[in-house]
Amino acid sequence: MADGSPHILQPPSSMPELAADQGLEDLGQIIGVYNEVTSKLQRSHEALTAEVVRLQDQLASTDAQLQRSKRLAALGEMAAGIAHEIRNPLAAIQLYAKMLADDLGQIAATESGTTESIAVAALSEAEKIRSAVHGLNAIVCDVLTFSREMNPQPTVIEAADFLRSVLDAHAPAIEAANIQVALNLADHHLQLQADPDLLRQAILNLVRNAVDAMDHGCGTLTLEVSRQDNRVLIRVRDTGPGIGPDEIDRIFNPFFTTRNTGTGLGLAIVHRIVDAHGGAIAVHNEKGAVFTLSLPDQSEVVTPECSQ
Repeated sequence: MADGSPHILQPPSSMPELAADQGLEDLGQIIGVYNEVTSKLQRSHEALTAEVVRLQDQLASTDAQLQRSKRLAALGEMAAGIAHEIRNPLAAIQLYAKMLADDLGQIAATESGTTESIAVAALSEAEKIRSAVHGLNAIVCDVLTFSREMNPQPTVIEAADFLRSVLDAHAPAIEAANIQVALNLADHHLQLQADPDLLRQAILNLVRNAVDAMDHGCGTLTLEVSRQDNRVLIRVRDTGPGIGPDEIDRIFNPFFTTRNTGTGLGLAIVHRIVDAHGGAIAVHNEKGAVFTLSLPDQSEVVTPECSQ
């Protein structure tokens, strides 16, 4: 200027508004980043919480299985001791009953009149003794099977052929009960890793259980095989009355039975066999009882477990 004072440039009137808009835009970006980070943290927190809950449930389940294993080990040890003590007297009774039956048979064949009649009647009673001893011996065998160590020797098994062989083994009882059989295979070439002898016993026990549940006859026994991830699922279905709600949680307990006959060890043995294979077994009602076995397929390496 003419008086020598400095000349100050004034910003256009729009510059404060531009600065304010830029500030709001920056603030909006900051808020957006904050919200995104907060959302990610929230999702991470929810995922961690869910994982903690899952691990807690898994720990509780593992602890429950451990406690069950301890109880079963103690029970099995006691039962095995009792079974061994019973087996020897049973063998003696069976032997003497057979000798008595043989002698009475000879008397009945060679004598006549009153002596023959007495011998025939006594022979009938001797056969009843032998039958009763046979039943008791079967109970002892179940107890010993339940209590012994299970050390599976897994091999690759063709599921379809294996189940057919199990059904063939029990065919007379199935036909006598007038029960229809269905075998549903999602894949005819499914393979699994299992000890064939132990798995055969497990499936056979389930088949017998299903047949007994349909004692009215005209039922249907269905065996199904499918794959889920790296597991093979085997289902045994019946069209019986199903399992009562107060019984379903105890169905695998040793010596638990709803029938007047049997030891109540069949399903407990199945549970032990499946557990020894690193598998799982479950049961639910669906127009009858459905037992589902989950076992490793042929791709899994199974490490046998020794159960006491």
